[in-house]
Amino acid sequence: QVQVVESGGGLVQAGGSLRLSCVASGRTLSINVMAWFRQAPGKEREFVASTTWRGPYTSYAESVKTRFTISRDNVAVYVQMNSLKSEDTAVYYCNARTDTSGSYWGQGTQVTVSS
Repeated sequence: QVQVVESGGGLVQAGGSLRLSCVASGRTLSINVMAWFRQAPGKEREFVASTTWRGPYTSYAESVKTRFTISRDNVAVYVQMNSLKSEDTAVYYCNARTDTSGSYWGQGTQVTVSS
């Protein structure tokens, strides 16, 4: 199994920045893709960004692609969020997708952007 733990959320003013971290542990060799999703109150969970665990490929939602940057190292994936807007307010979840045992979610971290 894989465990993922997010951190780095908080309260920030519009136009500000935050960096979220997601540390993976357990059977990390089985991970193919690490991704960030978010869920705002009353809305469906939506894709934010993803990166391959062992390669350079990244993908972004249109709404964040000019403002967010996903990166990774050997044990964690990060998302640098710049020029934050009130509509970025949500609980942000990390997801690890494996090749053999499905996907794993973290507990989420709250990001609140005040206007």
